[in-house]
Amino acid sequence: MQNEISHQQEVTRLCIQCAIFLLQHGAESALVEELSTRLGKALGMDSVDLSISANAIVLTSIKNNHCITTTRKNNDHGINMHIVTAVQHIVIMAEHKLLDHKDVLKRFAHLKPLRYPRWLMVLVVGLSCASFCKLNKGGWDGALVTFIASAVAMYFRLLLTQRRLHPQITFAITAFVATSVSGLLIGKGIFPHTSTIAIASSVLLLVPGFPLINAVADMFKGHINTGLARWAMASLLTLATCIGIVISLAFWGLNGWA
Repeated sequence: MQNEISHQQEVTRLCIQCAIFLLQHGAESALVEELSTRLGKALGMDSVDLSISANAIVLTSIKNNHCITTTRKNNDHGINMHIVTAVQHIVIMAEHKLLDHKDVLKRFAHLKPLRYPRWLMVLVVGLSCASFCKLNKGGWDGALVTFIASAVAMYFRLLLTQRRLHPQITFAITAFVATSVSGLLIGKGIFPHTSTIAIASSVLLLVPGFPLINAVADMFKGHINTGLARWAMASLLTLATCIGIVISLAFWGLNGWA
């Protein structure tokens, strides 16, 4: 009996660790619930139930009518699909009896987020924003302005994120930098005849698309509280971006996006 309870406790901890990994790195609530439940059943539980909120998870495992409940606080670690897919792979292997609870514990202990080199992220973000500007008839000069502004802004964003600055402050400062660089290059620099679509394109790296998609998905799938919390966070990030843009336009006396 004691061995069964000990085993259930270990599996319960693995299930909530699985849920926390997924929630911390941007998975939608339905996927968090599904994979945690599947892992518990694969490791011998009769059922696994969990309640997800924006900053915590409460999970209960049931085995032979014996319940164990545990809770963990959630700290956002940023979107990272490498962790999400790695956890999903571990759950699938456990379902196929290729891993027991000890193997799952070892796999979880060695999970580390995949981080791309800073220079590569700066380059790719600059190219993507420049491409949007070119597709919206901003011209090659507008694409060049957008590339410079968005690349510089992305570099500042990575620096601020590394220092663990508050996300809203990070977004406001990044928007200020992007708007300032693109606006000064157009309004008071060497590109006076460039379309102002370049200014709008340079802040596209701050659009919180993934949180908004997850928010809508959560609300459609019944996780109303989590969806509303994610929607509120995405709205605050958008507001911070707008504040940074407005401050930059006012500070430098730029004409805006007209």
